[in-house]
Amino acid sequence: MKSFAEIDLENNGDYLKLLSAVSKLSGLFSESLTPLIHYRVAENIFCRSFQADNLSRSDTAFDANYKSIGVGLKTFVCNKNRSNEKIAEFNSLSSKLANFKDERLALELAKYRNERINLAQNLYGIEQSLYHIVARREKELILFESDYKAIDINSIKNVRSTSASLRFNDDYHSYSYNHSKSTLFREFIIPNNAFKMPVDIIDDPYKVILDIFNQPKLPQKTQLVKGVDFVILPLYGRGKEVFPKSGLNQWNARGRERNFGEMYIPVPSNIRKNFGNFFPDKGVSFDLQVPTGEVFSASLCQDGGKALMTNPNKELADWLLRRLLKLEEGELATTEKLDDLHINSVIITKKEDGKFLIDKAKFDSYESFFDEDEAEEF
Repeated sequence: MKSFAEIDLENNGDYLKLLSAVSKLSGLFSESLTPLIHYRVAENIFCRSFQADNLSRSDTAFDANYKSIGVGLKTFVCNKNRSNEKIAEFNSLSSKLANFKDERLALELAKYRNERINLAQNLYGIEQSLYHIVARREKELILFESDYKAIDINSIKNVRSTSASLRFNDDYHSYSYNHSKSTLFREFIIPNNAFKMPVDIIDDPYKVILDIFNQPKLPQKTQLVKGVDFVILPLYGRGKEVFPKSGLNQWNARGRERNFGEMYIPVPSNIRKNFGNFFPDKGVSFDLQVPTGEVFSASLCQDGGKALMTNPNKELADWLLRRLLKLEEGELATTEKLDDLHINSVIITKKEDGKFLIDKAKFDSYESFFDEDEAEEF
């Protein structure tokens, strides 16, 4: 496909204009001649300009979904023609990874990285993927695309270890892993045909800010209020355990004969107590849309409405257990599996028409959901 810089130029778009404008205001934050663009700003500009779905808040392998193309968005200072940049964090797996060294550690890192890419592809219906880079150097932005390949496990080589890090290559890229930060890096190389855009940083950006007060007021960004517009639901039970005979594993419960499609997402008592008006009453059906656009018929079930289920229940199992978690029929969901894939909660968002959306939530976000007292943007 064409580069995003080319797409923007051909359509007289806003992307390059917004990047240039933000870069010109770098003097608000730094005296450097190298433009400063916060990575969240770069993500928001990209998604706004290309009408891409912003996935950055869902903590998945991709930052945006552009027409079923998974896009990893990166902005970094690059004074040479190459730079090592973070592509994954494994904080939840740090104790497990600490048991491995050298080639075995490289293999484990590759496995976990590739599993997260696969999960994001299945979650959002991604057919292709790439990285879009905004590299920054003195008075200049450099834009280019790079492939978003999974690590080729069969070609891992040149494994070098130190007390601080592990380095290795496959047939396509160079990688490094920082032990103390549990972070995986990949080397990005600026190609000869990269798009280069000069930037003149404004000497007095404060004057520009003050001039805004002479312009009509812009509408405020709508905030989603927790418990009103969205809730976070865990994929586990008490003690952060995935129980073998309930929740995701209800199909394994004793008693009557069951099928492998029986499962539910727990709706904890504190959700029901504090945000009892968020969902329709127990037994009342509502539309639940998954990120790929499919819509399920869902409702709250069981005592007190403690279970979110679909009808037929197999639809939720096929989406969550089979496509995302890659569990075979008869294979138990486990806490370890959720940790490995970096998914242990979901976000349910209520639309204005009363319909609901479900998506992957940031890892461990269920606990923090009850620690925050203010509205939160998603």
